[in-house]
Amino acid sequence: MKALAMAAAVIGISLGAAKAQDLAAGEQSFKKCLPCHSVGEGAKNKVGPVLNGLTGRKSGSIEGYSYSEANRTSGITWDEASFLDYIKDPRAKIPSTKMVFAGIKNETEAKALWAYLKQFAVDGKK
Repeated sequence: MKALAMAAAVIGISLGAAKAQDLAAGEQSFKKCLPCHSVGEGAKNKVGPVLNGLTGRKSGSIEGYSYSEANRTSGITWDEASFLDYIKDPRAKIPSTKMVFAGIKNETEAKALWAYLKQFAVDGKK
């Protein structure tokens, strides 16, 4: 029984370390987004909209940001699957989007970026 509890603790610690690594990698990847987007408390729209509260948000819905018609009418509700599909090649997913970005083709990097972004609530708090 003790061995089982110890194994569970090691797995828990390993998963926590893996999550921390994903968040750190995602934060690094976000540096590619930072010239145009912001997150966190006090985030403001830039060339691109604020990315706080992305999970469950409808594309083209941040108040005060001037989206392209294509983005407003895309019908996308952001979740991990839609984000991973989009971030590979934004212009392929939403033709005529204003977003000029080559994309993140590496799935591990894209997943880490999603893990980083999804931690921010609408108000920017983690």
